[in-house]
Amino acid sequence: MPPKISAFPKCYLDDIAGARTMSVFDWIEMAKQLDADGLEMYEGFFTSLAPDYLDQIGAAIAGAGFAMPMLCCSPDFTHPDADARKRAIEHEVEMIAVTRRLGGPGAVCRVLSGQRYPDVARRQGIDWVVEAIEQLIPVAREHGVILGLENHYKDGFWSYPEFAQKQDVFLELLEAIPEREWFGVQYDPSNAIVAGDDPVELLRAVADRVVSMHASDRFLAAGATLESLRQNDGTLGYSADLRHGVTGKGLNDYETIFRILSEHRYQGWISIEDGMNGMEEMAESLAFLRRMVAKHFPESA
Repeated sequence: MPPKISAFPKCYLDDIAGARTMSVFDWIEMAKQLDADGLEMYEGFFTSLAPDYLDQIGAAIAGAGFAMPMLCCSPDFTHPDADARKRAIEHEVEMIAVTRRLGGPGAVCRVLSGQRYPDVARRQGIDWVVEAIEQLIPVAREHGVILGLENHYKDGFWSYPEFAQKQDVFLELLEAIPEREWFGVQYDPSNAIVAGDDPVELLRAVADRVVSMHASDRFLAAGATLESLRQNDGTLGYSADLRHGVTGKGLNDYETIFRILSEHRYQGWISIEDGMNGMEEMAESLAFLRRMVAKHFPESA
């Protein structure tokens, strides 16, 4: 089965999850104009976890003709306070149940490592994250939900960047968790760029464990170079000179990315993170992804 395509409203993230000037139902209605198979959700979109409310969301998604393939969650497993880490695990348990309720068996519930707190050493952080995810894997198995560890930059509501933002830390963490049925990688090539890493190199290292993918693109502003944006830790950060735009027209080598996915017979979802410059660009990005799937997964034609 070739990859299916979903949409995520990165452009409206703060409106829905922060300022609350827009509801998740508003987004679902807007998304009807898009050529997507599914709509990815974010935990901050929900104003309640009550079953009736969640079922209303599920009904709205299905009524619009979509599936719900992935729930984006941002657990903070590296918090220096043990009680805070315990609460993060408990909340992720709730989100796994929500993922199953909205997405059914096989849906992906994203996990992150946590924030890169200045006083948390690398070894200690990895131990805490491994401990947390190993507690969650049996819960995911029980619900038929797959945990996807994303090579992330920074949740919009966090103070610090991702603990496992850099490729070396991400791969060390991944290697420490051998589970492959209910745990894998949520791959984001643009986040690899922001981390100062090579997205293709990262994909080659994790391709056999990818369970879901984000697809957006980044562009350098006039006069900017990747080296000019590089910070002391090797990452680029979210510089104003590193901009969102139409997927397939930026820094990511999607030809190679899709070729690698095809070689590994990838069958998961590809979710577009776009729309920062308007819904028209999101539609153009989705059309690009349709063409790439048709080209590299000919059985989809």
